[in-house]
Amino acid sequence: MEERFIADCMLGRLAKWLRILGYDTHYQSHYPEGVIRALAEEGGRRLLTRRRDALKDRPGAVFIRSDHVGEQLRQLAEEGWIQPDPERVFQRCPVCNSPLVEADPDSARDRVPDYVFHRHAPGFRRCPVCDRFYWHGSHGERMRAQLEAWGLPGARQ
Repeated sequence: MEERFIADCMLGRLAKWLRILGYDTHYQSHYPEGVIRALAEEGGRRLLTRRRDALKDRPGAVFIRSDHVGEQLRQLAEEGWIQPDPERVFQRCPVCNSPLVEADPDSARDRVPDYVFHRHAPGFRRCPVCDRFYWHGSHGERMRAQLEAWGLPGARQ
């Protein structure tokens, strides 16, 4: 079974990049008391945290040492928590964490700029929860290049 994560409120950028890499990563900017524990236990998620005090009563939690997202991702890869795979990149919504689905190009026609529609149809993907559209363009290539620059070459096709 693939690793699933819950990122504490200090790790929003890490959560976004884990989602980009295809990892199911729950994140909220604020967690009420006890919610992290419940989500970790019930959802089978590994806690990622910057708080040392959160480690004492959460076996299996991972302390993230750096404040920089590239170093955070490299730490997770070096410790074996993630294995970047180009087949998984861009399979989840980076905003809400839902798996993306193929979108009918006609459904994207009025939701994306005209030049994007004509250049990228039929390669649109859509988030079924937040209804955002995604496509392979220069932004995705810059994100792959950034992952490679951070030392995660497995994310590159």
